[in-house]
Amino acid sequence: MDHFRTARLTAEKLSHHHLPDLVALHLDAEVSRYLGGVRSAEATKAYLAVNMEHWNQHGFGLWVLRTKDGRFAGRAGIRHIVVDGIDEVEIAYTFKRELWGQGLASEITAALTDIGLTQLKLPSLIGLVFVKHGASRRVLEKANYVLEKNTTHHGEDVVIYRTRR
Repeated sequence: MDHFRTARLTAEKLSHHHLPDLVALHLDAEVSRYLGGVRSAEATKAYLAVNMEHWNQHGFGLWVLRTKDGRFAGRAGIRHIVVDGIDEVEIAYTFKRELWGQGLASEITAALTDIGLTQLKLPSLIGLVFVKHGASRRVLEKANYVLEKNTTHHGEDVVIYRTRR
C-alpha cells in the first residue's frame, strides 16, 4: 500500500525525495522533543535509509503526510520496534508544529489502526509514548488503545498502549 487518504491527509510511501522535508521536521526542537531529540541532516538521512529498508523487509512502514493542498504535514506509519526485548509493531506519527491541535493525529491514528489490524491482519499494535507526552497519550486513549505498562526505551520513560484485532 504505497498511498492512502484520510479526510484531510494524503499519505505516500517514504522515499529519498522526502529527505529535505524530514530534515526540516527533525531539526525543529519542539517537534523532536518527544522523538529522542533533534536529529542532524546526516542522522535523518540514516533514519530514512533504515525506514526505507523496513518497507523492503516487511511491505509496510512510514508514509510522508501531505495536506489537501499538497504541503508537507509530517510522517506516520506502522513499523517493527523492539521494546523490552520483544518485537512489537507500533504506530507512529509526527506533525509539523503549525498543524498541532487540529485533530490530525487522531485522524491518522484511526487510519493506521485500520490498516494494521484489518488490512495487514496484525494481531495487535502498540503506541509507545513518552510518559510526559499527554497529547499523544490522549490520542491513543480516544482510539481505544489500552495502557499496558510503563517501561524505558533508549533511556527514556515511556508508556506502552495496545490495541488488538
